[in-house]
Amino acid sequence: MHLPKRLLSFKHISTFLLLFFVVNYAKAIDGKQTSKATLQTVTVYRNGAEMNQLAKADLIKGNNELIIENLSNAVDINSIRVSVNSSVTVMGLEYSTDYLNPEIKSASIRNLEDSIDRLNTDVEKIKTNLSITNDLLSVLKANKEIKGSQTGLSVNELIKLMDYYKLKSIEIQNEIAQLNQKQIKLLATIDKLNIQIEEEEKKNTKSTGKLILQLNCLVPGKYDFNLSYVSQNASWTPFYDIKAKDIKSPLKLIYKAKIYQTTGLDWKQVTLSLSTSSPSQTGLAPVFRAWFLSYINPINVYNQNLRLGMNRIQSFDDANNKQLSEVVVAGVSRKKSISGDLDYSKNDPIYIVNGVEMSESEFQKIDNSGIKYKEFLKAEDASNLYGSRAASGAVVVTLKDGLEDYISVADNELDVTFDIALPYDVPTNGKAQTATLTEYDVPATFKYYSVPKLDKEVFLLAEVADWEKLNLLPGEANIIFEDTYIGKSFIDPSSTQDTLNLTMGKDKRVVVKEKN
Repeated sequence: MHLPKRLLSFKHISTFLLLFFVVNYAKAIDGKQTSKATLQTVTVYRNGAEMNQLAKADLIKGNNELIIENLSNAVDINSIRVSVNSSVTVMGLEYSTDYLNPEIKSASIRNLEDSIDRLNTDVEKIKTNLSITNDLLSVLKANKEIKGSQTGLSVNELIKLMDYYKLKSIEIQNEIAQLNQKQIKLLATIDKLNIQIEEEEKKNTKSTGKLILQLNCLVPGKYDFNLSYVSQNASWTPFYDIKAKDIKSPLKLIYKAKIYQTTGLDWKQVTLSLSTSSPSQTGLAPVFRAWFLSYINPINVYNQNLRLGMNRIQSFDDANNKQLSEVVVAGVSRKKSISGDLDYSKNDPIYIVNGVEMSESEFQKIDNSGIKYKEFLKAEDASNLYGSRAASGAVVVTLKDGLEDYISVADNELDVTFDIALPYDVPTNGKAQTATLTEYDVPATFKYYSVPKLDKEVFLLAEVADWEKLNLLPGEANIIFEDTYIGKSFIDPSSTQDTLNLTMGKDKRVVVKEKN
């Protein structure tokens, strides 16, 4: 009895597989197919980002039409580059935004919507209880009239009836008040959840882009398509932490970045690079034309600058400040990392990682990209440090600690690039993702500075020489002096002076008085 059912099931499966292969074979014969691109690397500019994606396709001989999906929904068409094997010729391409792509709700949105559904159920229950309780109160009020002698009630019975009405009325009205209060709280929570859903829906994931390629293939087979393009919906801005232990120690300048993107694609586990250049800038050099001068009232300009707050001090002439006391601080050079493979002796050495000995098998599990320093000690030196167990030598390894250890700085001809070696996640929600780029120990000379006409407070300035080597960009700076957060300052590296002055905060202990 069961055998025919099994045969029927096998027949259905065979039919389904046959249809599947027929459809795919027809697509292959037609030369049209779709491929989903995966994001590999991203270079974020001050305004825009170059995204590199990989797509794979099985092409037939002759003409093919390939639709590559999962691209950014904001692409500079002129920046699209397609790289493929020389056996494939790209005859034409067309980019479009796929608005019909079904929206995929994130887990957080689904959880929020489930919470709203549960709360709405509770609100409906409260409304039902309120309706019933209000009906009870209405019945109580409708039956409160007493007809005097016709009722046959004694005074004591009348008093009891009145007490009952009073207690029951208070009980019902208190219950109504509690239900209303619960309903108000639930509705307030629902409003907050709806606002949070709106915040989550700001993530630009409702639409993606697709690229349609017209191809001619000489040799059929599987090919990799490397896509490169610039999306305008991404940027990064620099900001800094400036720490000073005291006026006798060098400054510690921590270079950070805030990364923003709403490209429509979540950057998951991608290799990031931050560049100081901008791909949207014009490539034409300016032409100097006739310059017509006009009279400017310097007093009005001066007062306008004061109103706009354009009185930040970044550098000033040393000749005007010879009378200021100063403390010269010697610089501390940074240690350079040591990398590269080392030749070890044939006998097995011991492995010391961050001062702790480990087995060779455990050492082999360490990702090479996470090693900061690696050094091989010969038998004599290793034995002096680690005893007889290091008779065959020792491999001493220091692991990277902190994001800045995974970042390399390349000073190119036209820009500076910060390459982050760790895979990075940046969701497409437009919110700032903070990354620490590098740290500098900066020698500084500390001086007091005051402009009584503008501000009677006395400021402590840190004067930095040779600041051009720091590759600074305009940005806010958090000032931390003697382990105390002082406030915010602003770094403006557009100065043409040899030194850069950083405002370290106000010194309340110094008072300036003007005497005529």
